Amino acid sequence: MQPRPLHGHQFAGLDGAGPRLIVLGAVHGNEICGTRAIERVLGEIERGEVRIARGVLTLVPVTNPLAYVKGERRGERNLNRRLLPTDMPVEFEDRIANLLCPWLAAHDVLLDLHSFASPGRPFVMRGPADSNDTLEPFAHAAAESRFAAHLGPTRIVEGWMAAYAQGATRRRARGLTEDADPSYGVGTTEYMRSQGGYGVTLECGQHDDPAAPEVGWRAIRQAIALLGLADIALAPPPAEFERLRLTEVVDRLHAADRFVRPWRSFDAVHAGEHVGERHDGTPVIASADGHIVFPDASALPGHEWFYFAQASQRPLL
Repeated sequence: MQPRPLHGHQFAGLDGAGPRLIVLGAVHGNEICGTRAIERVLGEIERGEVRIARGVLTLVPVTNPLAYVKGERRGERNLNRRLLPTDMPVEFEDRIANLLCPWLAAHDVLLDLHSFASPGRPFVMRGPADSNDTLEPFAHAAAESRFAAHLGPTRIVEGWMAAYAQGATRRRARGLTEDADPSYGVGTTEYMRSQGGYGVTLECGQHDDPAAPEVGWRAIRQAIALLGLADIALAPPPAEFERLRLTEVVDRLHAADRFVRPWRSFDAVHAGEHVGERHDGTPVIASADGHIVFPDASALPGHEWFYFAQASQRPLL
C-alpha cells in the first residue's frame, strides 16, 4: 500500500489578524481519535457551522500517512522522536519531518492529538516554565498553560524533556548510542517551542475508546474559541487540576527484567514500593510517593521501561 501525501486544510480569516493555530492528528498511525476529531471540525467548517473569522487555522488529519496506512504506531520509525529537518533523509519519517517542520514554524500554536494503549483518563502534556536553559529555552509558559487549562482534561503532565535528557545521559554512561541523544526526545511540541511558538500534546484516551474522538473535537473547538479564531462559545476551565511532573525515566536493562504487576499509566505508588525486578533479582523500588507513567512491559533492553511522576508545585493559571 502506498501512503497518501501529507495533506493539510488551511483556513484564513478575513475579519482581521489573529494567531496561527495548527492541529495534528495521527502522528502515530494507530492513534486515529485526532483524525476523527479533525474530520468532524472540517465538516462543521465546510457546512458553515464554524466560521474562521480571524487568524489562520491549519488542520492535518493524518500527519504520518505511512503509519496510518499500516495501522501502526510508526511507518519506519517514530515520527515524534528526533523531529528535525535533515539534508539527508533516509527513513519515511525524515521526509515527513522536512515538510512538517516548516509548517510548524509558520504557526504560533500547536494542538497535537494522541491516544494511549492502556485504559485511563485523558491528559495534557505541557512544556517547561520560562527559562533560558540550553535544553529547552522557552518564553510562553503562561500562554501555553492557559491553553492547556481550557482543553478539557483535568490531568496536566510536564517535565518530558528534562526526564528524557536524564535518561539519555544514563544511556551514554552505559556506552549506548541509541536513544542516548537528548535530541531524540524532540517531538512536535518541542520543535514548535524551538521555533518561537508554543503547543501541547493532548492524550485523548485509550486508542479504541469511543469517547476519545469527542475529547479531541471539544479540545479543537476550545482552542479555536480561546484564540479568537471564530465566534463560538468558550467553556471555562475546570475548577481543579491534577498537576504532575515527570522526574525520572527507568530503562529496561535486560530482556528478563519484569514488573511485579501489570502497571497502568498513572497508577499510584508509595516510597519503597516494589515496582519491578531486574533479571538478577535486584528489586526496582519507588524512590518516593508518586505515579508510574508510560509503563512498557515489552520495552527492548536499553530503552524506556517506565517514567516516574510526582506532584508538581507549578501553577497552571
